[in-house]
Amino acid sequence: MDAGLKRELEQKVRAGERLSREDGIALYASDDLAWLGGLAHEVRTRKNGDVVHFNVNRHLNMTNVCTASCAYCSFQRKPGEKDAYTMRIEEAVRLAKAMENDNLTELHIVNGLHPTLPWRYYPRSLKALKEALPNVGLKAFTATEIHHFETISGLTASEILDELIDAGLESLTGGGAEIFDWEVRQHIVDHRTHWEDWSRIHRLAHEKGLKTPSTMLYGHIEEPRHRVDHVLRLRELQDETGGFQVFIPLRYQHDFVDMQDGKVRNKLQARTTMATGAESLKTFAVSRLLFDNVPHVKCFWVMHGLQTTQLALQHGADDMDGSVVEYKITHDADNYGTPNKLTRDDLLGLIREAGFRPVERNTRYEIIREYPGPDTELRETPQAMRF
Repeated sequence: MDAGLKRELEQKVRAGERLSREDGIALYASDDLAWLGGLAHEVRTRKNGDVVHFNVNRHLNMTNVCTASCAYCSFQRKPGEKDAYTMRIEEAVRLAKAMENDNLTELHIVNGLHPTLPWRYYPRSLKALKEALPNVGLKAFTATEIHHFETISGLTASEILDELIDAGLESLTGGGAEIFDWEVRQHIVDHRTHWEDWSRIHRLAHEKGLKTPSTMLYGHIEEPRHRVDHVLRLRELQDETGGFQVFIPLRYQHDFVDMQDGKVRNKLQARTTMATGAESLKTFAVSRLLFDNVPHVKCFWVMHGLQTTQLALQHGADDMDGSVVEYKITHDADNYGTPNKLTRDDLLGLIREAGFRPVERNTRYEIIREYPGPDTELRETPQAMRF
C-alpha cells in the first residue's frame, strides 16, 4: 500500500468516516500488519477502552443428526450412524444442571437439522432448561435452525420466535452465516438458508427486542473481497435494526484427528489450508475497521488458540468467548492445541497477560463484575509463556 493511501485511510478512520468496499479490499491487501493492527486497536480503544469482556458459558448440542452435509462440517451425522445422537429433554436438562456450579450465566445451544424431531421438542427443551436454570441466559439456535423449524412446523418465523421467547430464549446464535456471497456459498453450504432468509430471521429477532451475534467463517475457499462483502451486508442490516451486539470471525478448521467411525467429513480439506495467525489477526483488524456500527468484536479462543486470541485483543477484538467446557462442533474437527476448558481464573489470567482489564458480562452484555487490570509490576519481570 502506498503512503498516500495509508494516510487517507488513517484520516478516514480517525475522523470516524465510514470505510467503503474498496477501502476494505485495500486494507486486506496491505502487508503491514503492525500498522493495520494499530489502526484497529485505536478504534477498539475508542469504543471499549482497556476492557476485555468475557462470560461464563457452556455449550449444549442436543442432537448431531442433520439433513445437511455442509462441506466444512465435521459435526453432522446421518440417522443410523453409530455416533449419531439425540438427547431426550430430561437428558439435556441433567447435563445442563451439571454445568451450573461454576456460576454459569449463559447456555449456548446449537443442533443439527434433525429430519424427524417434532417442532415442539425445541420450545419444550428451552422451557425445561429455563425452569432448571432460571438465572442462566439461553442463547439458542441459528437462523438456519429457525428456517428449518418453519418447514417442520408450518409456522412463520415470527410465530416461532414468539414461542421460543415465551419459553425463555434470550438470543439467537450467530451461526449459519459462513460466507454470504453465492460465489462461495454454493460450494460450502448444503442447506437452503442463505443471506435472504438469514437476514430476514435476524431482522425479525431484532424487531422483537432480541440482541443477536453475527459471525463469519473465514480461511477456506473465500477471498478477501468475499469477507468484505460479508461484513458490509451485516453493517447495512445493523444500520437498519441496531440489533447486533457483536461480530465474531470464526476460523475454518481442518479435520486433524480420526473420527470415531474413521471418516473425515471435511470436503474442503484436500484443497484448502487454514488461515495463519497473521491472516486471522488481519481479519480481526479489518473487520473492526469496517464494522463501525457494532459495539464488540469477539475472538472465539477455541477456534484460534490462546496466543492468537491474546494478540487479537491488540488487533480490534474486545471480547472473548467464555469458559467453554466442551465445544463439539470444533473439537470434532481440530486437535491443534486449544484446551476443552478455561476456568474463570484462566480467562482472567489470559486477559491480564495481554495487558487488559477483565469485565465479566452476561448474554445481554450487561456487566456482572469488573476485575482489577494487569499487575504492572509483572511487566518488569520475564513471565513464562502460556501454552
